[in-house]
Amino acid sequence: MPTAQKTVLKLGDYELNVTHPDKPIWPDRNITKLVYLQQLIKLGPYLLPHTEGRYLTTIRFPEGIGGTSFYQKNAPQPTPGFVRTAMGGSIRYVVLDSMETLLWLGSLYSLELHVSCERIGETLPDRWILDIDPSLEEEPRIMEAASLVGELLHSLGLDAVPKTSGATGVQVVMPIERGPTFDELRAFGKFVSEYLAARHPELFTVERFKKDRGTLIYLDYLQFYPGRTLAAPYTPRARPGAPVSTPLTWEEVGRNPAAADFNLFNIHERLRIRGDLISRMKPQPLAEVIRSMEGRRRP
Repeated sequence: MPTAQKTVLKLGDYELNVTHPDKPIWPDRNITKLVYLQQLIKLGPYLLPHTEGRYLTTIRFPEGIGGTSFYQKNAPQPTPGFVRTAMGGSIRYVVLDSMETLLWLGSLYSLELHVSCERIGETLPDRWILDIDPSLEEEPRIMEAASLVGELLHSLGLDAVPKTSGATGVQVVMPIERGPTFDELRAFGKFVSEYLAARHPELFTVERFKKDRGTLIYLDYLQFYPGRTLAAPYTPRARPGAPVSTPLTWEEVGRNPAAADFNLFNIHERLRIRGDLISRMKPQPLAEVIRSMEGRRRP
């Protein structure tokens, strides 16, 4: 009886037995399971700072991007001894804080990594995110929409980093000084979203139900909630072309890039040159802005 093909991948003293190393994961880019894991090794130093200490949801594709997928929050069983876990409610989450854990998850065909805005055990988030979600599969106005969000934030004295989701949307990520609650930050997101929808009704909507959005771009401030997860910076996405969720400069947004421009093969050179745009940003004083806005609304 033939045995399953296997390769040993070494990372320092850590050895990972990779079964089915030649299995196609992104067939259109000739990315096999082994190639995927090799790319994760290069990506790990930039991805891990955004996943360590946060609640993690993975999306697994055991047959590659064309096959069946499923979401996983609870730690897969059996869990190796080197993998740290943490409880969040009734869920035992994997703590993605090491290259070994990243490769183990990759070997389980975890192609997407989604993380929370709060750290494990903390009630206050350390980042604010607005999810810009197009109603159309191909939306040529998505970067224009992101620019308008950035302009409004800049008018309030705030800065943020736009990033491709790696799929169809854009997320605006703002590292913040810890202090505001989720409710306060969701109220701020509601203000931003409703203001922009009123100023640009031909472009934006805050309608929750997709059937009511038409062709408008949805500003999803409701996604900002304890325990909810969004695509982590530098996570791959299970879409043709092997795109990677990539932070951008506002100048780049103005040049209207596409999510497909950033993928598992070219992201490493970009990071070597630019570094991580999010980690370089000083946490923003969003609490002060919220207090100022509340003060102006009082009679």
